Amino acid sequence: MTRWRPDMKEAEATPERLWLRRREFLALGAAGAVGALVGGPSAARAAGPTGAEVPVAKRTDQAGGEGPTPWEDVTTYNNFYELGTDKADPARNAGTLKPRPWTVVVDGEVKRPLTLDVDALWRRFGVEERLYRMRCVEAWSMVIPWAGFPLADLVKAVEPTSRARYVTFTTLQDPVQLPGQRRAVLDWPYVEGLRIDEATHPLAFLAVGLYGRVLPGQNGAPLRLVVPWKYGFKGAKSLVRISFQERQPATTWAKLAPSEYGFYANVNPAVDHPRWSQARERRIGEFLRRKTLPFNGYAEVASLYAGQDLRRDF
Repeated sequence: MTRWRPDMKEAEATPERLWLRRREFLALGAAGAVGALVGGPSAARAAGPTGAEVPVAKRTDQAGGEGPTPWEDVTTYNNFYELGTDKADPARNAGTLKPRPWTVVVDGEVKRPLTLDVDALWRRFGVEERLYRMRCVEAWSMVIPWAGFPLADLVKAVEPTSRARYVTFTTLQDPVQLPGQRRAVLDWPYVEGLRIDEATHPLAFLAVGLYGRVLPGQNGAPLRLVVPWKYGFKGAKSLVRISFQERQPATTWAKLAPSEYGFYANVNPAVDHPRWSQARERRIGEFLRRKTLPFNGYAEVASLYAGQDLRRDF
């Protein structure tokens, strides 16, 4: 018997959340529905931001004038394997995560190590809002208004030694709070890393909120890394430790599937994922694909990689 094989790659499929809204499309008629489903108001998007406000001091548009992806989409379509592998699992399971009280340790090759409550951390460095394009390796993308502070501010405060070449970010390991860790789908705890010059680039960001509210659990509460020129798996969530070290860290996805998830993870449309193309992407909330831009459109980071082979260092 011949086994059926799909002729469509996973990343090319319409997200289930949008597919289930096909009845809206039929009810409204083709002309009206395109506007409603792509950018207009709808019942599914009626809910606004919730949670405690964070005191945003200034706001910066770093998404080229694009409007933000609706709160409902940003908070219900997530990759956060610690809370489940399905896109809807993190929102369903986030109630088990207790983001307060929460301590963050900053250590390693630094002259001034820190151990601070997460709220003391953002009060120390202030909070700003940045609207960033965010790109997932699965060929979908969003535009998200993150609230937080530049990672460079933290790096400067702890004074790295001359031996510090990399920064490692480690997620909470607690299967009670993060039930996805009860399954060995990844090597827990989740670990990511940056070169120190990447970490000190002005675009690198530590987020404590989105849409001016504290981070929901499914989005990485209470502290997560945001690196907008890289694929989303670099953005480690629910951070408990930030360590400076001389050697390149062994990061979670690069250990599990080195041919698919390289250490650098820079958005490079010329390098396909082994199972799908990266040349085009679908912005969540849109039906048509758009061309993927190198470095996710943040060309100002290109100088960080002068002389590197970005097909090899993917």
